[in-house]
Amino acid sequence: MRLRTRSLVAAILTAGCYLAIPTVNVLAQAPSQGPSISARDLSDQKLNAVATALERVASLRNDYRQRIAEVEAPAEKERIVAEANKELSKAVTEQGLSVEAVTSKIEAARDNPEVRDKLFQHVRPSGK
Repeated sequence: MRLRTRSLVAAILTAGCYLAIPTVNVLAQAPSQGPSISARDLSDQKLNAVATALERVASLRNDYRQRIAEVEAPAEKERIVAEANKELSKAVTEQGLSVEAVTSKIEAARDNPEVRDKLFQHVRPSGK
């Protein structure tokens, strides 16, 4: 179970949450936040919200990647990408977060092992 949890977070962090869906870069579009975040700056509540948002983003990313791969028409692909952008933003904002806040936490986790470990503790194992 712990390995799956680390795998999920590692995959998300490795990608920097920069989605591979063409032009679906909701999290990548956010400007970098100024000062770095330390582990003690992050509450359990905030980390749970970030972890939940990341899990939903990963799931949506997989779903939309598949949907885009299944269509041929460029106009339909663009429609799906627009829909994906809305859903990805919604996945973040439903957790009471902004895209910029999640991006800054991802960057902090990528750059700071202490923050990364604290985030790992809040990601639920996948049911796979």
